Amino acid sequence: MHPHIPPDVVRSDGRHIGEPAALTAMLTDYHLSTEAEKGLPVADVTALPARYRAEIQDPRTAFADDTVFLAVDDGVPAGCLVVTAPHAGAAEIKRVWTDPARRGRGVATVLLRAALAHCAERDVATVRLSVWSWRRSAIAVYERSGFRTTGSWDPRQDLVCMEYDPPAVRDGSPAARDARDARADQNAVQVVGGVPDAARHLVPLPDEPDRIAHHP
Repeated sequence: MHPHIPPDVVRSDGRHIGEPAALTAMLTDYHLSTEAEKGLPVADVTALPARYRAEIQDPRTAFADDTVFLAVDDGVPAGCLVVTAPHAGAAEIKRVWTDPARRGRGVATVLLRAALAHCAERDVATVRLSVWSWRRSAIAVYERSGFRTTGSWDPRQDLVCMEYDPPAVRDGSPAARDARDARADQNAVQVVGGVPDAARHLVPLPDEPDRIAHHP
């Protein structure tokens, strides 16, 4: 059996998404699946809330100020993730999705690692996300990778809000802080083959991604 090669991750600013059609397809699956999980299934994109339709119809405009990550597995678009533009030192990870046919291949893991490395490059002080409370496996992944539950910033019910504690925060030693600063100085993510070395040391994510979509 040949060893599995981790997916590649391509980072682009929202205005210049390299694979808009692939992203549109994944966002469509993401939003339709999420609405169904909420007990509000819709027949197609036209019945989605307007802000979700806007993301699907024109992702370059919807995410113009954000950074988009696409995972490519064996040459096939396999997953996506969006990091919002930092505001007041904080950025949010959202729209994490893995093609169901590609789950179990580490797609979500490499996307999350690349996103956290990207935030470290930009000295983002707070990385946060929100996840529906019924997605227990996703919550467990985040907790293992350094996120902790925090006070809610979203009025919607059933959302769990989480923030990432970098290793230097969890381990307050001078050596840990120095290691964090050194990692932040590296050019960790551009077009990434598998997972960049800097990102591998940034967060100890489990080998297996969670098998459901993460975010509202």
